[in-house]
Amino acid sequence: MRAVRNIGVIAHIDAGKTTFTERMLFYSGVTHRMGEVHDGDAQMDYLPQERERGITIVAAVTHFPWLNADIHLIDTPGHVDFTIEVERSLRVLDGAIAVFCGVAGVEPQSEVVWRQANRHGVPRLAFVNKLDRPGADFDRVVAQMTGKLSARGVPVTVPIFEADVFRAVADLVSMERVDFDEKSQGAGVVRSPLSVGELQSVFAWREALVEAAADFDDALAEKYLAGEDIPPDLLRAAIRKGTLLSRIFPVFAGSALRNRGVQPVMDGIVHYLPAPKEAPSVCGFDLRTGEPVSRQPSSSAPFSALVFKVVIEEGRRTVYLRVYSGRLSEGDTVLNAATDDEEKVSRLFSMHAGRKERIEKAVAGDIVAARGVRFAGTGDTLCDPAAPLLLESIEIRKPVVSIVVEPKTGREMERLKELLRQMADEDPTVQTREDADTGQMILSGMGELHLDVLLDRLRREHGLDVRTGNPQVLCRETVGQAVEGEGRFEHEIAERMVGVTVALSVMPGLRGSGVTLDEVSALPGILPEVAAAVEGGIREGLYSGVSGYPVDDVIVEVARVEFFSGPPTPLAAKVAAARAFSETFAKGKPYLLEPVMSVEITVPDEFSGGVIGDLNSRRGHLSSVDRQPGATVLSARVPLREMFGYATALRSLTQGRATFAMTFSQYDRA
Repeated sequence: MRAVRNIGVIAHIDAGKTTFTERMLFYSGVTHRMGEVHDGDAQMDYLPQERERGITIVAAVTHFPWLNADIHLIDTPGHVDFTIEVERSLRVLDGAIAVFCGVAGVEPQSEVVWRQANRHGVPRLAFVNKLDRPGADFDRVVAQMTGKLSARGVPVTVPIFEADVFRAVADLVSMERVDFDEKSQGAGVVRSPLSVGELQSVFAWREALVEAAADFDDALAEKYLAGEDIPPDLLRAAIRKGTLLSRIFPVFAGSALRNRGVQPVMDGIVHYLPAPKEAPSVCGFDLRTGEPVSRQPSSSAPFSALVFKVVIEEGRRTVYLRVYSGRLSEGDTVLNAATDDEEKVSRLFSMHAGRKERIEKAVAGDIVAARGVRFAGTGDTLCDPAAPLLLESIEIRKPVVSIVVEPKTGREMERLKELLRQMADEDPTVQTREDADTGQMILSGMGELHLDVLLDRLRREHGLDVRTGNPQVLCRETVGQAVEGEGRFEHEIAERMVGVTVALSVMPGLRGSGVTLDEVSALPGILPEVAAAVEGGIREGLYSGVSGYPVDDVIVEVARVEFFSGPPTPLAAKVAAARAFSETFAKGKPYLLEPVMSVEITVPDEFSGGVIGDLNSRRGHLSSVDRQPGATVLSARVPLREMFGYATALRSLTQGRATFAMTFSQYDRA
């Protein structure tokens, strides 16, 4: 049985993820020509919008063989608007490769995706790309991994420069020079002994690598302290131990565009990243008992899988699955543990970007696509009906930007609603709703680019042109002070007068803490169904504050639920609780919270003054100014509503020479 590796490629936008992936596919023999992002023919960027814009928009799944292993790989987007693609990919992967630009280093979105990987406990390799470019600095990027990511990056290959031109890499494990044949587009790899000068230049890196590896292998540590030669296999095994523990992160040097340094990373995938059977047992809840339960990553265990992506193509629904245990065959009936529905799998496929290859079965560790699954959505668990298991779902960020969309003719309204529903099914960061006052359709997403791509898909894929209104920022509401109040309900229900009073308090929470609602069931003498109704009434009140926006960052405590006439009726308690919250919240000096973005701008020195002035005019708060050779990196926090159209303004201010990256920071007082 061949080894398997489930990995992803993560990075800041324009770090070279897709170019790097294209090389891996070419060198493994899966493709016979390299696709190029700048030419619009990259295999992994298969959507028309991706090829036109030169960016990755959706996570693409592929697989290729290397060193007697099957590598299942997901190429993820780098733009913040499509962060859900990174989140749901990392949720189902066992390892990842973080690509850093050798010139720009650790950029804002690099930090975001790195933290996402930390949260999921994913071991990583790092690839420092674009070392052929002027201003590239391998040492600085490794230092930034420590400073910005708190990660111990340990170089395994380092660049070799000749006359300031990046020519080859030094393999610090085997202590060899690795050259890449230009005539074969880097496919030919030539290993040779390092020269005396090269040995001297890499000596410090080799010592650092051996010292790091010695922390994880006593035999290696003894040889190192005794000054003995260390066999490459022993060194690789120690590096692997540290990598699987996420204590060290092997770093590789190269330039994907120039076809240098890619194959050592491919070797590193097999040498250092985990196989599915080495991953921890998947944990969830037994639906029959509610008790925690774990499943071994074995084909003989009961079947369990997580749906991490939904795609609708030509009206047919395809779901992407990570199989954690057991096996799945075409025609099997499985249980959707999230909805308690049974689903029948009619087709199974292995994926290569936009292409599918029919397969008959999938086993633990596989990442596959399935058809026939009608209802399961992102984050749902599919399992053996005889051994039901509910796995942890996928964290979904809330959208922050909205626009009004309407068809050119009234006849197309129902079709528009259905297409928007399908898009929300595919992408859980897309939300649609109909405004109760105006009847207009509101489309919400993660940013301007996200919404622009959705509208382009409506036009291009479905032939539906829509009119749009101005982008709207989705605000939140919170209270300015702690306040107490009560709500009263008295009405005849089933020919009996029922009266109830709910008393509660609403207090400000920490910024970013969300809503904290104390358990109502803890109140003395309250019936469970009444407690659930009270909580439901409060949560309904949270949907809309005094200005119509959702309520956030509050603490709600229920002090009393008192029925003063009639039987304890859940419906009456729910209405009273909703009134109590709404009336109490209105007395707490509520105010709006608006989304604030972290913005990092790289600008030539001569334009930095004008850019800073523009940020100030946009209510931005400058947090740091980092001087680099020939450029200044400005970090600031700016309200999202002030950033619409910023790309055009920045180009105008800097003659098109500045770049910026923007990530969501938090909601703050408007």
